[in-house]
Amino acid sequence: MSRIGKAPIKIASGVEVNFSNGVVKVKGPKGELHQDIDPVVNIEIADGQITLSRTSDHKDARSKHGLYRSLINNMVVGVSTGWKKELEMIGVGYRAKANGQQLELTLGFSHPIVFELPTEIKVAAKAEKGENPLITLESFDKQLIGQVAAKIRSLRAPEPYKGKGVRYIGEYVRKKAGKSAAK
Repeated sequence: MSRIGKAPIKIASGVEVNFSNGVVKVKGPKGELHQDIDPVVNIEIADGQITLSRTSDHKDARSKHGLYRSLINNMVVGVSTGWKKELEMIGVGYRAKANGQQLELTLGFSHPIVFELPTEIKVAAKAEKGENPLITLESFDKQLIGQVAAKIRSLRAPEPYKGKGVRYIGEYVRKKAGKSAAK
């Protein structure tokens, strides 16, 4: 058995979960999500819990057992409490400004980058004197927020010599020594 797959998912208060025709729909105070489920995984909703089981012991079924459990758990947590990602901009002159669903980034290029965000994501940019600018993304969809955060990070990924760039809060960037001066 999959250790992750056999763990039941507790349904939070105010969250509705429906499973029909191979689609799980989760609705809560923050939003609504749906996920197609492969027929090799069975879903039972009872007593405020969701339990998943697989139809066979085939390798494909075993791999999807834990996968779908994690996806459904992320959906339940997202529509009840939401997900949050924070990015830090390290570099001289790096700035971020949020205007509704647009994020304007100044990352050392000749022009500012205007990044259009999906409607499901709320963005906030904070810049205090003497500290690195922070970008905070909030959403109920974990997959979408992770994809958007990775795209923002890829615009100026942290480089290994000075550590400049956009990185997640708490991310460790291994630094290289660089060239040593000739004598």
